[in-house]
Amino acid sequence: MTIIVNDNLKQFHLTNGQVSTILKVVDGKLVNLYTGAAVPDAGLDAATAGTAAPAAGGAAESTDFGYLIDDHFRVQSATERDEDGQRFPEHQRFEYPEFGHGDYRHPAIEVAQPNGSRITDLRFAGYRVSSGKPALPGLPATFPEARDGKVVEDSPAAETLSIGLVDEPTGLAVTLNYTIFRDEAVIARSAVIANHGTEPLTLTRAASLNLDLPDADYDMIEFTGAWAREREPHRQPLHAGLQQIESLRGASGPYFSPAAVFARPATDEDAGEAFGLTFVYSGNFDLHAEVDTYGATRLQLGINPFGFAWRLEPGESFQTPEALLGYSAHGLNALSQTFHRIVLDHLQRPTWARRERPVLINNWEATYFDFTEAKLLDLARLAKQAGIELFVLDDGWFGARTSDRSGLGDWTANPDRLPEGIAGIARKINDLGMQFGLWFEPEMVNKDSDLYRAHPDWVIATPGRSQSVYRHQYVLDFANPAVVDNIYGQMHAILSTANVAYIKWDMNRFITEAFDATRGAERQGELMHRYILGVYALYERLFSAFPDLIIEGCASGGSRFDYGILAYSPQAWTSDDTDAVERMSIQYGTSFFFPVATMGAHVSITPNHQTGRNEPLSTRANVAMFGTFGYEMDLTSTSAEDLDEIAGQVAFFKEHAPLLHNGDLYRLVAPYDHRRMAWMSVAADRAHAIVGDYVILGVPNKPKSRLRLRGLDETVRYHVVSTDSRFDAVRSGGELMHIGIDDTDLGPDFASRIYLLDLLDRA
Repeated sequence: MTIIVNDNLKQFHLTNGQVSTILKVVDGKLVNLYTGAAVPDAGLDAATAGTAAPAAGGAAESTDFGYLIDDHFRVQSATERDEDGQRFPEHQRFEYPEFGHGDYRHPAIEVAQPNGSRITDLRFAGYRVSSGKPALPGLPATFPEARDGKVVEDSPAAETLSIGLVDEPTGLAVTLNYTIFRDEAVIARSAVIANHGTEPLTLTRAASLNLDLPDADYDMIEFTGAWAREREPHRQPLHAGLQQIESLRGASGPYFSPAAVFARPATDEDAGEAFGLTFVYSGNFDLHAEVDTYGATRLQLGINPFGFAWRLEPGESFQTPEALLGYSAHGLNALSQTFHRIVLDHLQRPTWARRERPVLINNWEATYFDFTEAKLLDLARLAKQAGIELFVLDDGWFGARTSDRSGLGDWTANPDRLPEGIAGIARKINDLGMQFGLWFEPEMVNKDSDLYRAHPDWVIATPGRSQSVYRHQYVLDFANPAVVDNIYGQMHAILSTANVAYIKWDMNRFITEAFDATRGAERQGELMHRYILGVYALYERLFSAFPDLIIEGCASGGSRFDYGILAYSPQAWTSDDTDAVERMSIQYGTSFFFPVATMGAHVSITPNHQTGRNEPLSTRANVAMFGTFGYEMDLTSTSAEDLDEIAGQVAFFKEHAPLLHNGDLYRLVAPYDHRRMAWMSVAADRAHAIVGDYVILGVPNKPKSRLRLRGLDETVRYHVVSTDSRFDAVRSGGELMHIGIDDTDLGPDFASRIYLLDLLDRA
C-alpha cells in the first residue's frame, strides 16, 4: 500500500496492489486519470510519464494559501499551469466538478454567495499524506484497524491523501480526503468544505464522491423495494442521461438502498470487473450515474441536494459523510466479500464486530400488545429450555401503551404490566439464565403522551400547516439538542438501573412537514442533516455510558439498513417480512453489500403473519441461520416435537455461527426465478464450508440438477454431509466446484438442505 506523489507532474497515485486511483493537476484543476485495477506507477500514457517519488508527509511548509487551508499541506502555487493545450471542460474527468465553466454535467459542489452567484473555481492549493485515517467529527466512518477491541486511527493499515482546493474570490476551501486500505480494494472518500472568506456562504450541494469514467459500458445494479420486500437487485445498462436512486424521507429507506454496483455487461458472480459505491450515512442521499453524449460516465454519491442548504458563516466548515468506492476484477461475489470485510473489520464497533451475539427470542409475533409479565416469563422459560440466550421485550411495555395510539415518548415501565418495572422483569429473566433486551422507538412520539403534552413544540411540524400522521405517531426534532438530552435521560434511567444487554431501536415513520422550530429561515435547509446527526449523537452517548450494549437497528424492518447505522449496530432487522421464501430474496439482495453477521433473521410462526404461507420449520431455520439467528414464535403453543427441533436448531447454529458469520459468502443460485436458491460460506483457510440449498417451487418431472460450489481448494478432498442425512460422500474441491452435487432429490415446495464440508486430506 502506498500513496505515490510526483511533485514535478503534480500527480498522485493511490494503490495497494488491488486497486489504483491516479489523480493529476491539469491547468490548476484536479482530474482523475484512472481508477480501476492496480497498475504500476510506470507504464502509463505520456500524460503521466515521469519518475515518481514517494511524498514526504508530515512537516508543515509555509504557503500563500495557509489562511484558506491549514499549515499541514504541501503547496504549489495555484497560478502554475501544465503545458498541455486548451481543454474543453465537458471532456475533462474532473475530480470535484463545478457548474458554470462549460462542464454541463451535474456538479459535485454548489455554493450560493451573497450576490446570488453560484459560480466557483476551485484550484489546487496543496496536499498532505498521512498514515492512518482520522475520525469524522459527529459522523460514522471507517477506521484503519482495531487492536484489543479498540479503534486505532493512526495505524499503517490505511493511508490518507488530503488535497486542498481553493476559490480565491469567496475564500471557499475544500479538502478532499482519500483513504486507501492496505488489504482491501476500497477507497474511502469525504470532503471538508470551509468558509475562510468574509461573507456567509450557503452550501447547496456537497457530494462525498465523484468519479468520472471514460466510457459507459456498464450495467447499474440498484437495490430497490418497499416495506416487507426490501433490497431486490435490478440490473440495467447505463444509457445517455441520468440514472438515479435517492431518498427524500429523512432516512435511507427500503425503497432505494444507498448503494449500487456498476459492472461490465459480462460480469457475473464469479468473473468480470465491477465498482461498488455505498454511503456511510443514514439520511437523505443521492446516488446517480450520468452518461453524457460523448459516452463518458459520471458517478456521484452524497447528501441529497433537494432541500439541502447549509449556511457557512466565516470561519465555519462542513464535513460531508463518507462514501466508499470498492473495486473487483473477479466478479460480484469478490466485490461483496470485500465490502463484508470492510464492515466487519473497518466499520463496526470492535466490541461486537466479529463476536457472536446471543440467539434471541422476541415476543412481538407471539403476543403483540397483549401480554402480562407472567405470560412473558412462560415464554422465556420455554426459550431457555431450547437453548435460546436472550429474551427481548418488544413494544407495549411503557407509558399508557396498549396499542399504537399512545405512549411513545414516555419511556417508563407500565406498572399494570410490569409490577416491578424493567429492573424487575430483567432480574427474573436473568434468574432463568437468559439475557434481557428491550424495544425502544426513541425518535417518535404519540400526541397521547406526557412528553407531547409537555413539549408539543418538539415535534417536527411546519407552523400554520397541517401535520401528516402515520401510525398515530410523529417525529421528534432530533436537530434540537434538548430533545436528544431528554430521550437520552429517559433511556439512561432505565439502562442504569436494569440489566439490559440489548436494545431493539425501531423507527416506523419518515419526516414530513420538515421545519426546525429552533432555527431561523436561513437554517431550514439544514434540518434533515442535523436530524441524523442528532440520532448519531444519541448512539454515541449511549455507547459511552454502556459500552457493551448491543443495539439492533430496526427501522420498520429495513428502512434504515445502511453503513451509517452499522457503525453503531452490529446487526439490523433485515425486514418485517419473516416468511422464509420472501427472506431468501431479501437476504440474498442484502448480501451484495452487507455481511451475514449484520442481518437480523428469525424463525417465525406458520402460517406466516405477512404472507400466510406454510413452510417447514427446518426451512425457516435454514434460511434464518444465514443471519443473526433468533425466533419470533409463541413457544407456549408449540408442540413438544417442534420444541425439540428448535433446541436442535439452536445448538446447530451455535456450533457453526463463526463459519456462517466470518466466512466468505458465495451466492450460488439467485432466487428471483422463484424456483431455487443457494449460497454458501467458506472459511478463510478453505478447510470448512456450509451450504444452504433451497427449493422455492417444486418442478414436476424435473430434469437433473447439480449445485456447483465456489471458493474451495481444488486440490483438497472434503467430507460432505447433509443435515437431513441424504448425502454423505468424499469429493475433491475441484469436483465440487466444476461437477457439483446432484441435488435433484431436494424435495417439493419450500424444501431445503444444509451441507457441511470439512477438509479430509490432500487429493
